[in-house]
Amino acid sequence: MKIAFIGFGEAARAFQESLAASEPELTFSTYDILFDTEGLDGPTGQAARTAGVSPLGSAAEAIVHADWIVSAVTASSSLDAGRSVAPSLAAGQVFVDINSVSPGRKQETAALVADRAAAYVDMAVMAPVHPRGHRTPVLVAGALPASVMDTVRRLGFAFEVVGADIGAATAIKMVRSQFVKGLEAITVETLLAASASGCLDHIMRSLSTSYPGLDLPALAPYQFERTLRHGVRRAAEMRESARTVDELGLTGALGNAIADVHQAMGDLPDDALPSGDLGEALTRLVELRRD
Repeated sequence: MKIAFIGFGEAARAFQESLAASEPELTFSTYDILFDTEGLDGPTGQAARTAGVSPLGSAAEAIVHADWIVSAVTASSSLDAGRSVAPSLAAGQVFVDINSVSPGRKQETAALVADRAAAYVDMAVMAPVHPRGHRTPVLVAGALPASVMDTVRRLGFAFEVVGADIGAATAIKMVRSQFVKGLEAITVETLLAASASGCLDHIMRSLSTSYPGLDLPALAPYQFERTLRHGVRRAAEMRESARTVDELGLTGALGNAIADVHQAMGDLPDDALPSGDLGEALTRLVELRRD
């Protein structure tokens, strides 16, 4: 079996590593848009080779003879990824869309795949991909042939089928993301405001008393780490969450505001990650955000 990854970022690398370890006979190829600027010998191409993955110069080349095509790109590029492979898809190939996008976006991509008689799998990754890789809990949806489900089981995915309609899996993730990433955003903005106004100790005591189950002293550094390290990617995901809410006839304004917080944190320098005393770290972060 051959698996082609469109996009070779964190999720693709985690999936490939665990798949290779569990199924040594698998072969892999990839195309990443970074190859266009870095070349195949750049950092992303070298990372692919080190992992035993063949980096190729176009999406069309990467999917030749692939049984599965796993689309693992940024949310804003998911439809472009589908367009890049659609003309080269062959009947019998399986397009696994793990991107964090709205149901409507997945349905658009699925239509491109259907035109080529390939199977489309709406897959939503429901937890961080490390350390479990492809065994991270996922939801799947779509009109899934028995052969596809047999392969999903054989490869050891930790999956739950949530419906036959494309978008059913990603809808669950997008709605859940509004809470998970919203909690991160409200924690970050609240504690930054507390630091800036000189009332951090009072806020920490008050919230810890009102919500002891949160364990705020332990939770806060983790929330800051997530927004700083992954904020740009998570902001794009939250835009898709907002789109999902808009598609339901509700308002996505909250999702877009959450995205703004993640983007602002993700745009800060790499060395902004808090370490040591939380109060000192927050003071520096306030200065960086004001700049």
